[in-house]
Amino acid sequence: MTPESPGSPVPENPPADLLAVLPRITQLSSAFNRGRLVERATEAAGLTLDRPAMGVLLTVRTADGPLRIGEIADRLQVVGPHVTRQVQALEKRGLVRRVGDPHDRRASLIEPTEAGTDAANRYVTSLLGWFAEALTDWSAQDRDHLARLLTRLADDVTARLARFEE
Repeated sequence: MTPESPGSPVPENPPADLLAVLPRITQLSSAFNRGRLVERATEAAGLTLDRPAMGVLLTVRTADGPLRIGEIADRLQVVGPHVTRQVQALEKRGLVRRVGDPHDRRASLIEPTEAGTDAANRYVTSLLGWFAEALTDWSAQDRDHLARLLTRLADDVTARLARFEE
């Protein structure tokens, strides 16, 4: 898969403002990976979970209610079998459980256990503490703008990439 879609030629001289964003995205990605941010937050929370398992646990923790495997996969933008393996590992550790789907007796839903909720909360607290420290000199208005623009960027990029898969 390439970033360009049919009928959308890559401009010879891309706009300078857009071109300036790419190195910053790469810089952030590198900083997060090099700094082992996810791993450090996981360790600080007293957990021994890898990224995919942590992603599944956070997804079910932040959901409004229990989720089907397919819903978790959609939210994480991965395939169902990947989520199934992670859910099974999290179940063995007592961090998530399956509950019956009230709308379909054949299906089950995944929700965090009390231990899973506590673990996810510790992870989020650690991660948010790190970001709060990094943004300590930012005004409330700047933090609001960052949140709004990152949400918009993530949503727009995700939607555009989803169109490639259709």
